[in-house]
Amino acid sequence: MPPPARLNSCCLGDLTVTLLRTSARRIVDLEQPDSLVEQLLEQMLFKTGRRASEAEQRSWRRSLPALAHDLVEAGLGEVEMLLEYHLPLTSQRADVVLAGVHPRTGAASYVVVELKQWTAAYRYEDSPELVEVPGMPGGPKLHPVAQVKGYCDYLSDFARALADQPDSLAGIAYLHNATDPGTVADLRAYPTGITGRMFTAAERGDLLDFLRARLAPIPGHAAGDTLMKSAVAPSQQLLKVAAAEVRDRPQFHLLGNQKLAVDLVLHAVENSRASNSKRIVIVTGGPGSGKSVIALSLLGELARRGRTVLHATGSRSFTQTLRKVAGHRAPRVQKMFKYFNQFMSADPNGLDVLILDEAHRIRETSVDRYTRAELRTDRPQVDELIAAARVPVFLLDEHQVVRPGEMGSLEQIEHYATSLGIETQHVHLGEQFRCGGSEEYVLWVKRLLGLTEGGAFQWTPDPQFIVRVADTPEEMEHLLSQQMERGYSARMTAGYCWPWSNADKDGNLVPDVQIGSWARPWNSKSDRRTGDAPPAPLWATEDGGFGQVGCVYTAQGFEYDWNGVILGPDLVWRNGGFTTDRAANRDPDFKNRTKISDVRFDRLVRNVYKVLLTRGMIGTVIYSTDAETRAALRDLISE
Repeated sequence: MPPPARLNSCCLGDLTVTLLRTSARRIVDLEQPDSLVEQLLEQMLFKTGRRASEAEQRSWRRSLPALAHDLVEAGLGEVEMLLEYHLPLTSQRADVVLAGVHPRTGAASYVVVELKQWTAAYRYEDSPELVEVPGMPGGPKLHPVAQVKGYCDYLSDFARALADQPDSLAGIAYLHNATDPGTVADLRAYPTGITGRMFTAAERGDLLDFLRARLAPIPGHAAGDTLMKSAVAPSQQLLKVAAAEVRDRPQFHLLGNQKLAVDLVLHAVENSRASNSKRIVIVTGGPGSGKSVIALSLLGELARRGRTVLHATGSRSFTQTLRKVAGHRAPRVQKMFKYFNQFMSADPNGLDVLILDEAHRIRETSVDRYTRAELRTDRPQVDELIAAARVPVFLLDEHQVVRPGEMGSLEQIEHYATSLGIETQHVHLGEQFRCGGSEEYVLWVKRLLGLTEGGAFQWTPDPQFIVRVADTPEEMEHLLSQQMERGYSARMTAGYCWPWSNADKDGNLVPDVQIGSWARPWNSKSDRRTGDAPPAPLWATEDGGFGQVGCVYTAQGFEYDWNGVILGPDLVWRNGGFTTDRAANRDPDFKNRTKISDVRFDRLVRNVYKVLLTRGMIGTVIYSTDAETRAALRDLISE
């Protein structure tokens, strides 16, 4: 019997969606069972550049054969098994998607399977959605039914092949080592449905009956093709649905650690009320990992539960955009969006929850030239924010600290919490949704900019995300304009290397960003529309923003389909790596050498460009004003 089929490219268009495509029969008939793990290892390394962890390999070795034997016993040995199925536009993978034919309707039918090796699991502090697994490190885990249901909900929204097929998708969590029903009895409290059922080893008969009810005993190759070739709808953009999220009902499908973070906060709120205690939750993740989705989901859910909750950021653009979209039908909702410096005189624990979005922008102190005299103290801003709520929630990306005085890092917050004797819980969002879900692109940017160890490496074409180098700003703008003609959104951004004038006497924006004969204005400084240009806080989201060049302060926190980035003369490639030139930078916040050392300036500028380079959902076009830098980028980027 031949080994499992090798597929080096299974695609939605060109998007690799599964590490391996095979059948239960082929797995069961393998002469050397470890060859399955070897193929998965090979495919993961080839497709992601990452070697599977020992835990992943152990799961493949133990769980996949167990599921395959059950399928064969059920008479479903020819059903397609899509192993490590990649959910579109994310970096999340479902363990297995079974693809076949519905025995009653004859239509394509799919079952998403989450495999667990657990022999026992219990509720975490009486929470139905959080579980504790004996002997497993890392704190509470998400309930496996909640996990697989999230995968199903996400697939229903993004795989067009499933859009009008309400009965085509089911989901199960299979605890194939749990032979004693009593050891997982706590997990039965979680509500189940067709997209979220749980089976244990003691319930194999029920599992086989369920699978037979969803899949016919015939080959599922055509159904596998249909799913893998399905058109993919673009991911729901955060700000376009914020109003419905906050006011009406959830609009986001939370996955993996996103759901874990939300459930931990909801649990912490109820626990703190019952025990009159305080707990801090810190959520870290890179660009597009879903931090703001978590923030809005929490805001909506906590408000619906009647808990006192506010949302705060340190960004004028981000806060005003959220106020506009979340409160355009109900202006009172706008009051739920505050700034970090508005809690200087807040009552201690006056809120149940304070959601601190973009917490990497927390400053050393809230005091500035506008602060009232009675509020002028040396009190750290982080102390004000922690004091204001029973459960402060910090959502941050440490590589997005871009201004002097910003100090919102995981280490700093945890250290301060420890000094106050307050418990913290930390959730890291490994998955990310911006940049087409391409973890490889985010790593490539960090290595390119020297923000993580290892040095720059060659970018090879990635079906999830497109990277281009332009030889001129005209070429960059033309490439982006072509994408806009195809219906995509696009913006141009740049490092702060040109002067920034106010509008002229006729109210026109001044084309300050000049490169040869090409010239464009910065985004408007005004809170009102200037001609066709949107107000400054809405540059990234409203029509008319493409005609100007945005800076990090108006781009941070936002996303658009196509991203054009101008690397200014403050960041140039020399002797095999990037170096910074302080004299070329025009940002007034960076001028004071007494407050901002050269080392600190270097780090901040690299962080600025990291933010700018990671705003795109589909692709990025890079242009550098420096010829040597352009040549280096050409060498590094294969198109």
